[in-house]
Amino acid sequence: MHYTNCSQIGFVFILFFLVSCEKPEETSERTGPDLSTEQAYWEETSHSNYDTRALTIPSDGRSVPSGATLTTHFQSWLAANGYGSYNFSRTDIVGDSYGGKANNNTPVTKQPVIFIHGNSDKAVGTEFGQSGWTESLNYFLSQGYTEAELYAITWGDADASSAANNYHSKENVMRLRKFVEAVLAYTGASKVDIIGHSMGVTLGRKVVKGGYGYDPNDGGSYYVGSSLTSSVDAFVGIAGANQGLVSCYYASGVPTCDDVNGFYPGYMWGWYGPYGVSDYLVDLNSSSAYEGAYRYSIWSTADQIVGYGCIVYGKNTCKLPGQTGQKSYGSAPYGHFNLKDLTEAVQYNMVVSHVVI
Repeated sequence: MHYTNCSQIGFVFILFFLVSCEKPEETSERTGPDLSTEQAYWEETSHSNYDTRALTIPSDGRSVPSGATLTTHFQSWLAANGYGSYNFSRTDIVGDSYGGKANNNTPVTKQPVIFIHGNSDKAVGTEFGQSGWTESLNYFLSQGYTEAELYAITWGDADASSAANNYHSKENVMRLRKFVEAVLAYTGASKVDIIGHSMGVTLGRKVVKGGYGYDPNDGGSYYVGSSLTSSVDAFVGIAGANQGLVSCYYASGVPTCDDVNGFYPGYMWGWYGPYGVSDYLVDLNSSSAYEGAYRYSIWSTADQIVGYGCIVYGKNTCKLPGQTGQKSYGSAPYGHFNLKDLTEAVQYNMVVSHVVI
């Protein structure tokens, strides 16, 4: 199978690497997820044109995506209010961020929406697999939202070749947590909506849940902050891996899949388990219904990145525990990336009307 863009190549390479690793020596009673079902890695292709013309604001010097970044007004506010060190606007990534007012008189009449991309993606893009939230931003703008009500930044390096090294790190969690706090303070909104894709779902859940985290690679234990549940209206998780990934079972040493802050799904001991699930996921799933007042998932059994029909030890990993509702698909073109790019109207109705269409 040949893939036509670097992001799909990066993700699919990782998955083939994970499932082809030699199984470690273990007792006959300890077993992992059922890998006997044939997994079809089909070639997902773009059905979008990623038109960025509506995202361009000449008066603010914006040329999207090459100049896509937070507005000058928002950047000035961030610097003046203690957020400058987080470098939410990054010159090293094309399409790094989006959102902000034009000036002090810019109204914010709609509930702000914050978008959190997936592993190796970015805020705004024009390439399939690294399109960011271009399609969703366009749709929300067409429905009356303004740039002052739509926000996205890039976490990570937006490099598909390093996807296996990305994990739920202190840096990623805290960067996104501070951005959500900043948007709430900057807009004056009492609540925001959050839409996450892929790894952005599990990062977003910790951002809202708060409490303590642990990153052995960055100082150990750290405090995220208090819960933001009361500050989130709707939380939408698209193609998330809330129970881990089947493909991570034999590769817990890979950062993305490790059993501390990765997607390691654990193992069974006879009929019991799973045991040894990623500490990060255990924390996320130790309670439910905290992501917001309304909680939705969008997923597909044809998701070739999550794989195995989204099932991990009998549970649907793509669903949010305690979710309010869901939109599911079962065939092409709704693979891992099109689940984000082709469901703009579904996302919009979930956050605005709290309905599933």
